Amino acid sequence: MSHLMFNSSGLIPVVTQDQASREVLMMAWMNRDAIDATLRSGTMTYWSRSRSQLWRKGETSGHVQHLQSMRIDCDGDALLCEVQQCGPACHTQRSSCFYLGVDPASRLVTITESPPITGEI
Repeated sequence: MSHLMFNSSGLIPVVTQDQASREVLMMAWMNRDAIDATLRSGTMTYWSRSRSQLWRKGETSGHVQHLQSMRIDCDGDALLCEVQQCGPACHTQRSSCFYLGVDPASRLVTITESPPITGEI
């Protein structure tokens, strides 16, 4: 972890991507403990800034993310984690948290993805 540049709060941003589809699923934060927990368990653990505690993705929803690879960007100030996603990644039940888009011409926010995922996981 000597290559990592944490911010003044001891956090680093992490972009999570589905390894199979290459879809960007979400962006969250990790601290050293979250990185250690993720590497130890093989499932994604983040730092919840609102609750000030570790948050294992899927702990309550069952939508677990299994770590496949972890990469550090060239500046050491961001991570990219490729995962095997079980169920939707977003709390809105969509596959990705990035389902809103902005039309450059009209500056209107639009939904860029299909409706929420329903049914069995």
